[in-house]
This record gives sequence, C-alpha cells and structure tokens, in this order.
Amino acid sequence: MSSSMIWLRHYPQEVAETYDYPEHNIAEFLIESARRFPDNTALYFMGKRMTYRELLHASYQFANALRSLGVEAGERVAIMLPNCPQTVIAYFGALMNGSIVVQTNPLYMESELRQQMADSGAIAIVTLDFMHKRVLNIQSKTDLRHVIVTSMKDYLPFPKNVLYPIKAKKDGLDLSVQYVDGVRSFTKLLSAAPATPVCAEVNAREDTAVLQYTGGTTGVPKGAMLTHYNLIVNTLQVNHWFYRSDAGKERYLAALPCFHVFGLTVLLNQCMYAAGMLILLPRFEVAQVLETIDKMRPTIFPGAPTMYIALIHHPDIRKYDLSSIKACVSGSAPLPVEVQDRFEALSGGRLIEGYGLTEASPVTHANTVWEKRKIGTIGIPFPDTEAMIVDPETGEELPIGEIGELAVKGPQVMKGYWNRPEETSIVLKNGWLYTGDMGTMDEDGFFAIVDRKKDVIIAGGFKIYPREVEEVLFEHPAIKEAAVAGVPDEYRGETVKAYIVLKEGAALSERELDVWCRERLAAYKVPRKVEFRESLPKTIIGKVLRRKLLEEELNGTK
Repeated sequence: MSSSMIWLRHYPQEVAETYDYPEHNIAEFLIESARRFPDNTALYFMGKRMTYRELLHASYQFANALRSLGVEAGERVAIMLPNCPQTVIAYFGALMNGSIVVQTNPLYMESELRQQMADSGAIAIVTLDFMHKRVLNIQSKTDLRHVIVTSMKDYLPFPKNVLYPIKAKKDGLDLSVQYVDGVRSFTKLLSAAPATPVCAEVNAREDTAVLQYTGGTTGVPKGAMLTHYNLIVNTLQVNHWFYRSDAGKERYLAALPCFHVFGLTVLLNQCMYAAGMLILLPRFEVAQVLETIDKMRPTIFPGAPTMYIALIHHPDIRKYDLSSIKACVSGSAPLPVEVQDRFEALSGGRLIEGYGLTEASPVTHANTVWEKRKIGTIGIPFPDTEAMIVDPETGEELPIGEIGELAVKGPQVMKGYWNRPEETSIVLKNGWLYTGDMGTMDEDGFFAIVDRKKDVIIAGGFKIYPREVEEVLFEHPAIKEAAVAGVPDEYRGETVKAYIVLKEGAALSERELDVWCRERLAAYKVPRKVEFRESLPKTIIGKVLRRKLLEEELNGTK
C-alpha cells in the first residue's frame, strides 16, 4: 500500500484530505437542488430554459411512466441520446424508479448496439426518432420490450421546433415513427404519467446506478458497474477540488456528451448537485460553442484536448468574449502545453489537466486549479484517493521516477464488471484498480502517464479497440490481413490507421474501404489513414507486431 501520500502537501488549504459522503440515491441531488432553487434555470437547450421545478416534475413523470410499463427496480434502462433535456429527464427518472441506467452512444451502429443491449439485458431504451429503426432492427436479439422515442423538436423553442423537421428532411434524416408493438412516445408517456414524488430507496454502496461500457484494459466492451455511492463520491470530489464554485450560480457548458462517463460526472451530476445551469449542446461544433460562450457566459467548461485545440485555432476566435470561463478540466487524452497556454490567455480562466477512467467514475487525479500545477502531468490524487506506480509483472510498488503501471484506490472505484467476475478479478485486487496505463510519480507526488499497457486507441477522447476495427476489416472479401493502430494526430491526439494486405489479385481503394467501414462502425472508429502493404511484421507465432508498425510510422521506414 502506498503509505507516503507525498502529494497531500500540495493540497490547497480549502481542500481536506478526507470527507464524509452521503449514502442515498444519486437522484436526490436533483430533488435537493429543486427544493433549494426551484426557479433557477436547470437546463438551457438551444434557446429554451427549464427550471429545477420543471425538471424535477418531468423526472418524476418519467419514473412513474416506467413503473406503469412494469419496469422494476434493478432492471436496465438504456439511454441512447445526445445532449438534450430528454437525456437528463430519462437519467434521473430511471434512477428514481430504482432502475440501472445503461449509457449508450448514439453513434453506435447495429452490431455495436446489439452487443451492448444483449450484454446489459436492458428492457427499455430511450432514443431519437431518426435513430429508432436501428434499435428495432436488433430488438429481436435482445431483451428490449419498450422502445421510447423522442424528437429533438420536443424540447426546442418556437420557431426552431417548427423548422427542425424541415431541416432534418433536408439533411436526409427519417423522422417517421410508427407507434406500435412497444414503440412509445416519450412526450405522451410523460403527459399521461403523474408527477407523484418517487425516489427508490437504495443501498448506495452496493446498488448499481449506471452501467458504463468500456473496453477497460482488455478489448471487449464490458459494463463497469458504477454504484450510487461511486458516482456521489466522485461528484463531490470534483466539487471540493473546484472549491470556488458557488451553489446556484455556476453555468456548465455541456459540449462533452453526457453518455460519456467524463461528461456524466463533471457536467450532469456535478451541475445538478451544485444547482447550476446546464447548457446543453447536442454535438461539438466550434462556431456554435464560441457563440454559446459569448452569449450564455458559462463559468465551467470541461472538455477533451481536441475541443480546446479546435477553439484556439478558429480564425474568428478573437471576436468572441470567453472571459466568463473560470475553470476547465481537460481529460480523455494528454493536453499539449501550447494549447493550455493559449486557451488560458484567450479566456483568462484556468485550464487544468486531469485523469480518470470509466472504472473510477471516472476522475482520480487532477492538477490543482489555482495552486501548484505541473504541465505535462495529470496532477495529484483526489481526496480519499490513493495511487501508486507498480511493477506490472510483480505488482510491487516502484521507487519515485520509475515507469510502471498506475494503480488507484478510492471510494469512486467501480464495484466490478457486469457479469464478468474473471475480468473483474484481473483489474481489481485488494481494493486496488490496476489501470493498464503506464506512468511515473515524481518527488512531489505528481503523476504522469507515459504509455498504455494495452493497444487501446484514444481519438478525440473516444476509446477505440483495434480488434473491433480489425474484425470489420477482415470481413472484407479483398482483405487478406489487417492491423489497426493509433498513430499521432495533431487534432485528435491519436487517430486510427489501418495497415492492409490484400489477397492476391484483389483490388481495393481507400474510398471503397471507407464506405465499407462506415456501414459497420461508428464514425469515430473508422480508419482515417490507410496503408496498403505487401506484408505485416509478426512474431514467430504469427502475432502482428503493432509496436513495430508504430516504430516504422515514427521513423518513416517500413
């Protein structure tokens, strides 16, 4: 066990080493904020506002609607939505019912969706009109009984709600829905349900609130069981770290998706706990983000490095007033120094780098916001969090400065992987979570990530598992061999590169391959670079050497 905890001397005096954390349903965050600040704006969406009173009312309605459908406590409810009010209503309503929320990426193609629904055993899903046919196509291979459909226009202000279907049609989106056989309207379900207060009693330390899917340290996506307590703890840890935040006054810019664990904790849960205003953006578009900052004056703006890179390089950046921003935390990928410096100069706020992983709800480390920080590091462990660098072979703690695997321990660490006890035992040992990330700790207790133990690619904050992409490539009739690796990318941090060996006499263009992949993979997983080769480097037993491919990439040789 890491006994030194030398990082504690760098804690701000306002931050304690340890805290007491409440044990209740995490939906109590919304109930309490609505009690204290009923008329404050909880959600701002494309010009429309929803108060805490209204949000609580709608969440109670959704909880009661689930009960009327026979969805019981402990059963899984999937939410497959971008950032919009329905995301928040469905999330809290499901938790109030005692259901387990399954966070589902709306970019998923049918094969990815089928795998997640089948694995989680979800019996209900909330999704958008133009996505719902994807769900219907895989429904027979899952336990899904209820497909609850909403539309972006449902919570848009006038005249955007009227114009939306016209724009959607122009964009080639099919908004038609047939409400039959378990396909239900989100808005009709809500309007038919009472807003009777309901909040399921839970055993916060034991009961899972969210199944958050990840490949973890191995490539097969699996559900991290995040308990109510895990999520409550991490929300409060983040809140204590940003000790200058004012309850009822902060404005959170939600450009990160709330279906991602980073957005879930530092935006959705955090904002609802602090009774702030959650400014919801359905997707990250640079011009829209700049306009929103200028107009809505957000104070907190968590993001991935790719977001800050896009903003600082926008040609009209100086036309916008970014001075409202007090603090940003960057996660999901390393933050370049020049990006940090430039963004801070433009906004006057603080941009710090942190670290987390799905299995830890997710945040375990961050640089302090207003005190000592070290550029190029992930900072120091949060309150009640231990960390150490261990020998990946023996598990023994290594001396300061040596590279090894980062292991963390704390009340935000998951209960385990859903229905995967063997996988759980590999990463959780004696309360320690072995992250699969290689790093170092310096003499001040600041940690830095230097490499990843496995080959997971992180592009623009999204995790991509090479094997998953390779399987799609191998299905192509012209491909003999394929390997996928993450190569450096100025914008995304890393991007997907495919190395292809064609079958003798076969022909395949990059364009044809791109079309093939886009029909089978979410857009962010599609290889951005392709190299056709005569052969791939392999070990004596025939395993492709990804490391060798990357070395050749960096050295410009092959």
